[in-house]
Amino acid sequence: MPKCTAELIEFGRLGRRIVEANFRGGDLSSDGGLMLLRQVDRRIGLTRSAAAALDDARDETRITHSLKTLLTQRIYGLCAGYEDLNDHDRLRRDTLMQTAVGQTDELASAPTLCRLENRATRAQAVALNRVLVEQFIASHATEPRELILDVDASDVPLHGDQELAQFHGYYDHYCYLPLYVFCGQAMLACVLRPSRIDGARHAAATIKLLVARLRQAWPETRFIVRGDSGFCRQNLIRWCERHGVDYVIGVARNKRLHEIVAAEEDRLCTRFEATQTKQRHIAEFRYAAESWNIERRIVTRLEYGAQGANPRFVVTSLKQDAAVVYDQIYCPRGEAENRIKEIQLDLFGTRASSHKFAANWLRLMLAALAYTLMERFRALALAGTELARASAATIRVKLLKIGAAIVRNTRRVQILLASHHPMRETFLIAARALAP
Repeated sequence: MPKCTAELIEFGRLGRRIVEANFRGGDLSSDGGLMLLRQVDRRIGLTRSAAAALDDARDETRITHSLKTLLTQRIYGLCAGYEDLNDHDRLRRDTLMQTAVGQTDELASAPTLCRLENRATRAQAVALNRVLVEQFIASHATEPRELILDVDASDVPLHGDQELAQFHGYYDHYCYLPLYVFCGQAMLACVLRPSRIDGARHAAATIKLLVARLRQAWPETRFIVRGDSGFCRQNLIRWCERHGVDYVIGVARNKRLHEIVAAEEDRLCTRFEATQTKQRHIAEFRYAAESWNIERRIVTRLEYGAQGANPRFVVTSLKQDAAVVYDQIYCPRGEAENRIKEIQLDLFGTRASSHKFAANWLRLMLAALAYTLMERFRALALAGTELARASAATIRVKLLKIGAAIVRNTRRVQILLASHHPMRETFLIAARALAP
């Protein structure tokens, strides 16, 4: 156990030498990699666009920190692992954080950042969602031939008296139920909702708005909507059919579907009992539920193993072979869940501790912007490196958390990075890729 006296910390001896530490090192930082994020941000204009999308009702003659500075400080802090506003009471004096944000004086305090969140409105959250879409469009040099829009939902646990806090039986706690839309690794929409609703609520309206904007930019692009059985709703499917958008969406199992595949399941059962090897078969048929106005194509994946039958059903407008539809198009849908984990766990999208619903939505949008910054960093600077497919948390630990000393005078700011950092070569590759 180290022995602490005031700010002097004793760590015993190394031979005849006394080992001790204190917090009087001066302008040192543990976040040397933040300068890489600054370069990404300058290239894609993320925080600049976010600030331009929001209204600032403050009196310009009485403010010290611009809206862009506040957003940049908060987003960079999330990327660096500082989820709480209280962290900024000390970070505001961190010379490297100041340099990354673009300031030479103290940054905003925790109360100032808190006031930013408490002034939030739903209109601001909607405006930041538009920023996500514009960032996605700007990330493409040419019109894509096909885009798959993944729609999914998750829970944001609540532990206080937040507005619209409701108990959710499936998750077994009080929570919000945000709706996400991804295209590949890019986030296109993030809609915070109360939890006592249908999980597909607002999905059709969100997809409609997204497709309308994307078609303005890319009129020839083909769109496919993909989701699990929680999004098998007629308003979404019929909208897709009316507007030339393909879909591949899971269908919840029911008695009638089981009856249709019963004969094939019996054959799989017989083969399993004979071989003791799991049996798998993909087939298709036409099906019309009572709520459907027409028959639609159902692709089914049947499995039989030691646990018994395990069928899955997917409704789709696609014309490809059934095995291609299920294995190559529908199954990769699960990758969206990894992206949700990044925003909610790695970038603290679950920190909904404000009382106001709109403030919590803004917090989630800040996490979404931080995710977008990290995703563009991965794409622009880390391609071909060992971190090309790394999560936001891994990138933070291996590339952002670098010890650095900062020497600032009237002519220059020198950032002296740790000489023996193990990711030194990767850092240099990223810095070259992001050079102006």
